[in-house]
Amino acid sequence: MIWIWVTSMTISSIFFIFIFSFLILRFFRKTSALHILKHWWLSFENLFHLHQSFKIPLYDHNFRENQLYRKILTYLDSLPSVQDSDFTNLFSGPNPSDIFIHLDANQIVHDAFLGAKLSWTNNTVAGDSASALVLRMKKKDKRRVFQQYFQHILSVADEIEQRRKKDIKLFMNSGSGETYRWRSVPFTHPASFETVAMDVELKNKVKTDLDQFLKSKQYYNRLGRVWKRSYLLYGASGTGKSSFVAAMAKFLCYDVYDIDVSKITDGSDWKTLLMQTTPKSMILIEDLDRLLAGKSTAVNLSSVLNFMDGIMSCCGEERVMVFTMNGTKDEVDQAVLRPGRVDVHIHFPLCDFSTFKILANSYLGLKEHKLFPQVEEVFQTGARLSPAEVGEIMISNRNSPSRALKTVITAMQVQSNGQGQRLSHSGSGRGSEEVNDANAVICRESVHTVREFRKLYGLLRLGSRRKEKDESVHSGPIEAPRIESRVG
Repeated sequence: MIWIWVTSMTISSIFFIFIFSFLILRFFRKTSALHILKHWWLSFENLFHLHQSFKIPLYDHNFRENQLYRKILTYLDSLPSVQDSDFTNLFSGPNPSDIFIHLDANQIVHDAFLGAKLSWTNNTVAGDSASALVLRMKKKDKRRVFQQYFQHILSVADEIEQRRKKDIKLFMNSGSGETYRWRSVPFTHPASFETVAMDVELKNKVKTDLDQFLKSKQYYNRLGRVWKRSYLLYGASGTGKSSFVAAMAKFLCYDVYDIDVSKITDGSDWKTLLMQTTPKSMILIEDLDRLLAGKSTAVNLSSVLNFMDGIMSCCGEERVMVFTMNGTKDEVDQAVLRPGRVDVHIHFPLCDFSTFKILANSYLGLKEHKLFPQVEEVFQTGARLSPAEVGEIMISNRNSPSRALKTVITAMQVQSNGQGQRLSHSGSGRGSEEVNDANAVICRESVHTVREFRKLYGLLRLGSRRKEKDESVHSGPIEAPRIESRVG
């Protein structure tokens, strides 16, 4: 009887201990007590100097971005253990079904490699140049896994970046008071070389030039030159320069750094912005002629020249610089455009008949139409619209290609005959009856559309003034798009 009593007491004690232990573990799991115990244990290990820490800062001592920092952060975001940290950031990807996880600031993520346990801390403060990643590992594992571990990180990061290669970013500079001067958004511009309305031969020349640049690292190094190339895109507004920039960026798979000169306060800002750009990037400065004509102390000829090919321009390789102008090259100091500063000049003229046919095919799906000879005849009179103007007319009338073509014809005739102002004041689409030119071919049903189009987009101008301007800029026929490539 005594033995049975003792046995029952033992079973009860074991059961009680089991229940108590289960409740204690559940308490630890549901509260932060387990984290406190882990912290105490780590503090105990630190007393014996069992671990060693390595700091990877966001910027190096020259305030240039540390590329290793970005690669490690890419690797850490791919770890499954990121989901186990206290806080994680969730972002949507290019597709609505894609969700990306990013490690939050001041959080710890754990990793394992070849039997070694490692931990990373994201010591990041918004706008702080002291942001860094800290690796913590046991000293006994350092010599065994350190080098192989970082090779593994770089390999995984490169693989991830290759998968994301098509995800281009658009960077915009912020005010001079912030340490990190660039902020980015996804670059989703839909333009490509296939959609840009330009002569096929010219597009192929540009693509060949860009492709050759990508493969010329050893060639540039042998010449003792910085591996970069610069392009000037010049022509009237609405001729497709911005879309062409987007097409170049997509072809190269380069991020775009769009410099807002209004946020530059002095000459040193140019250098800071340039130093904080990354390799394999496109640096864009728009309206170069307007900037140089201004009276800002931050934007002058000297600062622009130093930015284009000064000693600071060698602080990074595999860069493409793009400058745009709405005027002619004669309006800019030729020192800016000399070879070495601008390698390739590409002119974007107003729309001619060949460009019109490209636009008609893209916007309306027309390769031929009975009105094409009439359109060509109007172009031969010297009438011109910008590709943006022609494209907008086609978009507005995309459900009726015939009406779109008639509207283009009328718009060019109005521009050529100086009737834009008269049409804008006519109360009816029948105002075309006031045109007395016997040779004019007016599409009556589309005049009202032209009037509304010009009123909406502010395209009213006297035809005679436009014609005089064209004659002053072009001594002969308006030149076709061309590329002037200079290699030196």
